[in-house]
Amino acid sequence: MNGTSAPFPDRDSVAVKLTALGESEQSYLALLMENAAQDESLIEGLYRHLDLASEAKLLNSLKLERLGEWLGSSAPARLQIRLMEAAKSSQHAAYQAFRTGLIRSGGLEKAYPKA
Repeated sequence: MNGTSAPFPDRDSVAVKLTALGESEQSYLALLMENAAQDESLIEGLYRHLDLASEAKLLNSLKLERLGEWLGSSAPARLQIRLMEAAKSSQHAAYQAFRTGLIRSGGLEKAYPKA
């Protein structure tokens, strides 16, 4: 080892899981979200996934909405604000579709209910 290891899992691995988002990927990501030490890897992977989606020739907005809805429903309260920050970080249609699903999930409201 050279002493500088990449965080496990790396952002590209997480982005691949977010792209596929089948049953096994959902289980993997849910396990990842249980460990607060993996939050950076998850968020960096999400940014990578959204960046790749925004560069694609064909935008699958329905898939991005479903991802936002699933993450918003599945992520713990500690991640809800960071997910929303990621969703609002660009005006590109890929980010907007993800944000639509995230809002629809109601995760942020459940995590931080209005008084």
